Amino acid sequence: MQKIISLSKRRGFIFPSSEIYGGFASCYDYGPLGVELKNNIKKQWWIFMVQENENIVGLDASILMSPKVWQASGHLTAGFADLLVECKKCHSRFRADYMEEGKFIGEGKTKEKNQCPLCGGKEFTKARQFNLMMKTFVGPVEDDASVSYLRAETCQGIYVNYKNVKDSMRLNIPFGIAQIGKAFRNEITPGNFIFRMREFEQMEMQFFVSPNNKEKIFNSWKEKRINWYLSLGIKKENLRFREHKKNELAHYAKRAVDIEYKFPWGWGEIEGIHDRGDWDLSNHSKYSGEDFNYIDPFSKKKFIPNIIETSAGVDRAFLALLCDSYQEIKGGRTKTTKSAKEAEIFLKLDKKIAPIKAAVLPLVKNNLEIVKKAREVYQALKPYFMCQYDKISSIGRRYRRQDEIGTPICLTIDFESLMHNDLTIRDRDTMKQERVKVKNLISYLREKLNEQS
Repeated sequence: MQKIISLSKRRGFIFPSSEIYGGFASCYDYGPLGVELKNNIKKQWWIFMVQENENIVGLDASILMSPKVWQASGHLTAGFADLLVECKKCHSRFRADYMEEGKFIGEGKTKEKNQCPLCGGKEFTKARQFNLMMKTFVGPVEDDASVSYLRAETCQGIYVNYKNVKDSMRLNIPFGIAQIGKAFRNEITPGNFIFRMREFEQMEMQFFVSPNNKEKIFNSWKEKRINWYLSLGIKKENLRFREHKKNELAHYAKRAVDIEYKFPWGWGEIEGIHDRGDWDLSNHSKYSGEDFNYIDPFSKKKFIPNIIETSAGVDRAFLALLCDSYQEIKGGRTKTTKSAKEAEIFLKLDKKIAPIKAAVLPLVKNNLEIVKKAREVYQALKPYFMCQYDKISSIGRRYRRQDEIGTPICLTIDFESLMHNDLTIRDRDTMKQERVKVKNLISYLREKLNEQS
């Protein structure tokens, strides 16, 4: 995990937030390459969910909503709270269930269950409820009348807009509403890099169904979602389903299945598929007075729609893809390592999500004609692909740099390019090289990267 964190900072994927002021606990900033990778993940999810399904539409709901939304959803009650304990010695606070399960054993000064990882103390206060909602105030006066909350999940914005979307888009059940957006939870014990943060991004789709056929739809989405991760190149052996036991289910859930990834520290959830029943729409109907009943156009039966939810974490998918694509090759791939013991880092990211699609490399930086030609190629490609121009260091070191950030294709302009108006294309995975005419380059790259014109 430390190698992933080190690479992330060194190559501009992820930086600690507010680092010049000592950082800000469990908050991170996505750097130039990180934001490209993250956007590519979201783009692939949107294509999968919205573009390829005629009965799923998109939404971008407000982060700030009426506090009544959170009252109706149950987020302001004990149902959305963790039990917190405080170390009597150093006054640090932890989730009670983490202490009881011994999740901190091996971290810091923890050698056994119920021991503080920071000071080794074994005495804690009595467990008490800690609500995870992040409170804020709307307007110039900070009083009870101006209290609002940063949303704890994106799905509530979908539920309160259910009727608006259904009527404006003329939709019949079954149909879905998809949304990507930030959510905020005041986690007691965040950690594992970007796996558990207080500010995170979700990709959620709420599928509104009849209660009669929801089991079949649930199982269908379960398979579709794990296949999506496989389509991005994640190894099958690193993914699994985990069905929640009855005593694990959230208050709203009839059934829940997690898709888990095998991270360096163990299995962790990257997505949940949930049967939420009619709990959400029934509660919002009750609290708002809005009628959310649906009348089937064929049977004329009236019912509150049930919801099958697929809820994925953008940040967790990002981390899983980094971990899964990370490789170290002893002795190197490019024969430019200083010694046989030195290892080259290689990110085998799927080309659909690679932050940089092609790198343009002049063979030498002190030949004006080669540099000029390379710049021309770079400028010609920029409108079509996310490219990077790199002339620093030897060509071998530049190849290594691009391998390290997962760039699938490198384009080298050399002396022969000046005579024949072509260049060398190097494939990241096979390291095979071939020469292609500059005039054919855009069509060649589109085919190679499977991108549409």
